[in-house]
Parts: sequence; structure tokens; C-alpha cells
Amino acid sequence: MRKELEYPFDGEYILKKAKSLRRKLLEDGSVRLKKKIAVLGGSTTHDIIKILDLFLLNQGIEASFYESEFGQFWEDAVFGNEELNAFKPDLVFIHTGIRNIRQFPVLGESSRQVEELLENQYQYFVTAWEKITEHFSCPIIQNNFEYPFYRLLGNQDCADIHGRTSFVTRLNEKFYGYAREHDNFYINDINYQAAAFGLDAWSDPFYWHMYKYTLCLPAIPWLAHNVANIIKSIYGKNKKSLVLDLDNTLWGGIVGDDGVENLEIGPETSMGQVFAEFQGYVKSLKDLGVMLNVASKNEEENAIAGLNHPDGILRPEDFILIKANWEPKSRNILQIASQMNILPDSLVFADDNPAEREIVKQQAEGVTVPEIGKPEQYIRILDHGGYFEMTNYSEDDRKRNEMYKANIQREAQQASFADYHEYLLSLQMKGIIKPFEPMYMARIAQLTNKSNQFNLTTKRFTQAQIEQTAADENFLTLYGKLEDKFGDNGVVSVVIGRQEKNRLHLELWLMSCRVLKRDMEFAMMDTVIAHCKKRGIEEVIGYYYPTAKNAMVKDFYALLGFEKTEEKEDGSTVWKFVIPENYENKNKAIKVEM
Repeated sequence: MRKELEYPFDGEYILKKAKSLRRKLLEDGSVRLKKKIAVLGGSTTHDIIKILDLFLLNQGIEASFYESEFGQFWEDAVFGNEELNAFKPDLVFIHTGIRNIRQFPVLGESSRQVEELLENQYQYFVTAWEKITEHFSCPIIQNNFEYPFYRLLGNQDCADIHGRTSFVTRLNEKFYGYAREHDNFYINDINYQAAAFGLDAWSDPFYWHMYKYTLCLPAIPWLAHNVANIIKSIYGKNKKSLVLDLDNTLWGGIVGDDGVENLEIGPETSMGQVFAEFQGYVKSLKDLGVMLNVASKNEEENAIAGLNHPDGILRPEDFILIKANWEPKSRNILQIASQMNILPDSLVFADDNPAEREIVKQQAEGVTVPEIGKPEQYIRILDHGGYFEMTNYSEDDRKRNEMYKANIQREAQQASFADYHEYLLSLQMKGIIKPFEPMYMARIAQLTNKSNQFNLTTKRFTQAQIEQTAADENFLTLYGKLEDKFGDNGVVSVVIGRQEKNRLHLELWLMSCRVLKRDMEFAMMDTVIAHCKKRGIEEVIGYYYPTAKNAMVKDFYALLGFEKTEEKEDGSTVWKFVIPENYENKNKAIKVEM
């Protein structure tokens, strides 16, 4: 990832150097997810697309774009056109702003008239959203509205029903209600973005009258950065874990030198309040499903004592791994990734020390290391960076820290067993493997967009596509949950197969890496075969498409008894399994409910 595109960034520099930045991004040889994005604009969108392209490339997404004609967002959405229909977008971004509100209340109108105007304006957009869903069944990102750049009624503009500020607030709330009720519909909050950037600058009328931009040119990188964060979250590119330094990061002072009693944390000093607020923010990230870890140059005893400070918000049990020693932080961070069985590019490292940050950047490739600034800036830098942007939130997200903690306990227990099968039996595992069910659709879609290492075809699905697949009788869909005596791992495996007469083509097989080598792959295979026999299927065809991250499963089908029938120059392979009459279950350790 290029630091020029990491928050806090220089928007003016990005606008000037867009071409060279794009060239450097494409030259780095990264394997990126390819997506087609339609940008339907109520204003000029060319520069927005140009800068959005950069931020997406930096997030591992290579996009091709369809751009509507100026102001034709509604017409393209509702009626389509030959070019857009042929493009078949994977995602639609509707870039509109307050200039696209067709009519505002005027003084003297009754409350009933204002309500009708509000509903008409809302339904105007609803029509566009529903037509896009009908035609393309893809995620939609819709701007809300920024506040007006003038207030005809002064401070009462927000309260009087005739005020534009009031009208925008109420229209935005209708948009939010629609988002709450519809999956695959996301709000790009330009109301907040304009406030953070500065409303007077954002809404400078010069840019509208000169270029038909709904926002000023310097704000485009800020807008594009936010849209890119939504898109990368939809497609599973979020970071998974925040790794934290301790001294002068979670508290003021050095615990080993100053002693716990002299640390700045809590209400007694202004800086103590700053650190307490930051700890509270980090604790909230944990509740969101972000996994917390520590990498600190410290004695472990002192680190634990600091985390037990009576005025602190975070406690040792809030962290999965606490690496407090005198090893290089880069080594500790890579060990954290290894122990959690996630890739280093899933980690964000926060440290007050610029020298330590630079070492980690150089020696822990893939780890994101933001320039977090002064303590009072920590929250803003991490928050605006959008590393943990939330587009879907599941029960598994809420319990993720506990799940990974339980994995550490499992590893500790494994060390006490000489026989691995005996260890598996000791876990007392129970599995639930069933066709896709409505309550798990969001989690299943989330898994398809996140799982990389154990993902044989790396196909990505939106929730709408998952629901369509589940409803199609030509497809076999299965999800797998796994629990044991240490806890519930939630939904950890997904299989999608397409039936073609007496053959089943496995279009997707993925599994969460936190349950590797626990027979869950065998349990899924056994269940696939059981369903195949019910459907009269005689052969199962498996596919492996190599990526930079999934080499670990290149011979997975051989492990299950498949025969390789084809291998291409790019490393992709095709496998065949002829179902024997007396198929013997391969899972010997999990009690499965089907």
C-alpha cells in the first residue's frame, strides 16, 4: 500500500500526481480483485472516478468504471441504456448532493404540503434504487445530503418545517431507514464528510457554477477515500486486528520507569483524559469485532500491571495476545499473525514512536502502520483511516475476540497430546451443516468476501447473490458451524455446488482458517456426498484457481480422494470424484447435525 493514499493524506498532491500514482500502483505486481463499478452522477464525476480508482487500487481492488452522462443518474437507474446493461455492474455508486434535490419547501406551505414534498423527493430516489436492484441485483452506495451552504431562516432553519436544513435532515433520515431495511444498500455519509472537511469549503458555489461539481475540487480525495472504504468493506478487504503499543500509546509515561501509579490515564489530568478516551475507542472497536493485540517493548509483568490501572478502560482480558518483551516489535507482530492464523496484511499497528513505526513498515511486510500523530489525534487518524469500515455486522463479528481466544486455548491443549486424533476427540466438537438459511445469509456473504487462504475458487458473492443461489434448485448450498468445549466458532465453512445432470460442479468451497485441521473439511465433504446421493449425482467436479494467498489448498482435493483431470499453465486445476456406492465418511472427530 502506498503511504500517499493512507490517511492523513495530501489531497492536493493526490490530484496533481494521480497519473503517476496509478502507474506506480499497477507496477507493483499485486494480484487484485477485479470489479465493475457504475458511477451514476447528479453532477460531474470524472475526477471522482479518477481518484476513487487510486484508492481502490491501494486497497487491492482493480475497478473498471461506467460513468453516466452529466446529471443522468436517475434516467440511467430507471431506464438503463445499452452500454450500462452490457456493462453489468458489480456495484453501483450514486453520487448526488443537495443540488439534486428537485424542490425545497417555501414559506407559507402547510405541514401537509411539506410532508408530500418530502415523500415525493424520497420516492424519486426509491424508484432509482429499486430499478437498479431489479436490473442488476448488486450493492448500491448512495450519498446522503450535505447541509445547505446558507440558512434562509438562520438558526431556526434546522427546526422550522420550511427550513432547508430541516428538510435535508428529514430526507436523510428516510434514506437511513431504507438502508436499515435493505441489505446491500449503503450510505456514503457526505453530510459528515462535508462537516469534517468544512461545509463552507465543501459547498463553495464556484465549483458548481464553473464545473458542475457538487463539492469543491480539493474535497474529492476525501470523498473518494470514503467511498473506497465502503467498497473494500463490501468485498472483504477490511483489516481484522489492531495491534497496539503500550507506553505513550495507551497511556502517558513508561510503566517500567515511572511505575503504574505515575502513568497518565484517567480523569486527573487533561492528557490522562485523552488516553482514557482513546482506550474507550479501542474497546468499542473490540465490540465491533476488531481483534485486539499488544506488541510492546516491556516486561510482561509491567505491561499487565499497566493494563490493570484502576483508571484504565482496557484490561488484559480484552486482548487475544500480549507480546510484551524485548524482541523487535516487527517479529512480535508477525508472530501474532502466525498464531492467529491470519495474514500480516490483516493487521493495523498503532505506535506513538515514529522510529518503531518505520521499522515495522520495513520488516513486517503487509502490516498497515498509520502515522497516528499526537495522542489527541489517535482516534481521528484511526477512525478516518477507515481500516475497520463496517458494512455488515453479525453475531460472529461480536464474538470474534472470544473465538480467537478460545483458539489459543485449543493450541495450548494440543501441546499436551501425543496423538492428534485423541486431541481432536478431546475438543468434544459438534457441527451443524445445513443448506443456507435466512438468518445466516449475511454471514455467508461476509465469509465469501473475506476468506482468502482456504478458498479454492475465491469467487465473491453479495448477499443478494447468496439468496438467489439458495433459492435456485439447481444449486446445492451448505454452511457449516462448529463448536467445542471452548466455545462456538460460528459459521466457518461454505460450499456452493451447481448441479448439471448427474454432476455437481463445486463453484465455491471455503473455510475459516481458525478451524483448519479439525476435520471440518471432512465433515463438509461427507455432507456434500450425502446430498449428492439424494439428488442422484454420481460425480463431483472440483476447481482450484490459484491466487497469491490460497496456495495452501492447491492439493486439497487430492486429500479428499479426488483425481486431477486438468492442469493449466496458470496453475489452475480441475478434479473429479466418482462417488462410490459404499462411500465411507472421512470425518472421525465431529458429531454432525444435518
